Amino acid sequence: MSEPNRPPIEGLRVIDSSTVIAGPTIGMLMGDFGADVIKVEHPRGDPLRNTGYQKDGVGLWFKMANRNKRGITLNFNTPRGQELFKSLVRTADVVIENFRTGTMEKWGLGWEDLRSINPKLVMVRVTGFGQTGPYKNRPGFGTIAEAFSGFASMTGEADGPPTLPNFGLADGIAAAYGTFATMFALYHRDAKGGSGQYIDLSIYEPLFQVLGPQPLQFDQLGIIQERLGNRSKNNAPRNTYRTRDGHWVAISTNSPAIVKRVMTLCGGKVAAEDPRFQTPQDRVAHIDEVDGIVASWIGRHDLQVVLEEFEKAEAAIGPAYDIGQIFQDPQYQARGNIIEVLDEDLGPIKMTNAFPFMSETPAEIRHAGPRKGEHNRDILVGELGLSEQELAELEKDGVI
Repeated sequence: MSEPNRPPIEGLRVIDSSTVIAGPTIGMLMGDFGADVIKVEHPRGDPLRNTGYQKDGVGLWFKMANRNKRGITLNFNTPRGQELFKSLVRTADVVIENFRTGTMEKWGLGWEDLRSINPKLVMVRVTGFGQTGPYKNRPGFGTIAEAFSGFASMTGEADGPPTLPNFGLADGIAAAYGTFATMFALYHRDAKGGSGQYIDLSIYEPLFQVLGPQPLQFDQLGIIQERLGNRSKNNAPRNTYRTRDGHWVAISTNSPAIVKRVMTLCGGKVAAEDPRFQTPQDRVAHIDEVDGIVASWIGRHDLQVVLEEFEKAEAAIGPAYDIGQIFQDPQYQARGNIIEVLDEDLGPIKMTNAFPFMSETPAEIRHAGPRKGEHNRDILVGELGLSEQELAELEKDGVI
């Protein structure tokens, strides 16, 4: 039995040789919950180091996505780099990679190669379209997955174009799926006495599943979900509404009791009992009238009043926050959703905490993403047994 109040997967060794978002986020999540994660980068560095906002030349996104990891550099294009990677794999539980299909095989580091030296290995292979199928060799990123999965076609205003998110939605969802699949594989290996295995994780498929019963609806009813802005075909009122003082709130009414309370609050007894508004289908059919009643009431009141009155009515509502407002919100503060970490490059920095919270085996954010090659000596000399001279030669030869 593990020691209480310690991260739940302490003792697992993860080699994260992936780049950018989806793969590294799997490593981040496992590191948050106690795994020893070694970030392996090409000597040029993960492109995420230079993606998005930077401070003093330090990539902020990299700092988060690679927190709780030790960092080394290896050039897989060199025989010595391949050899050293295999040495790491011998003691690994998990390897994460996101090179284009066939690339690891070209280097002699494919699934069959690595399994032969570590039969207990779990290998997570992240690609845009998966390891099989006619698109397996296509380059793929989260943006492509958000379009290919059907997400973009159903997102946006009815008279507007398909809409993409301006953050790594598909990557984040793929990372969550990749993490639980990895834990499933480790449970099969460790609790069931099974072997290692590889996980074929495309970026588009997890998002496709999250979109819900669209295949079933199309198969049975021929329905293709259309863009509706912030409205829903399933119920009303469901939208974003602007308050008198210029803020936005979102509401959703997924039960008859909540609908009645919202309509009573915003339109009085007459609106609540209007025969046109008594079923979800009727409200959707008269959605302009329903939205008009709710928008009119919200538009006559300031944000704080709107939130207080909805709370009194026991109706679900949420302010549409930006990150500045999130920093000030007491719920975020009480839950510790944003944590401060002391970073060697930037000093005190704040980032999202590790979720979900666990009562007996909590996660821990120990440090932000490492400097490039920061742990080359610790791992290559201290753990793999290279000499200082060999380390210097590796650097000279462009292997690290």
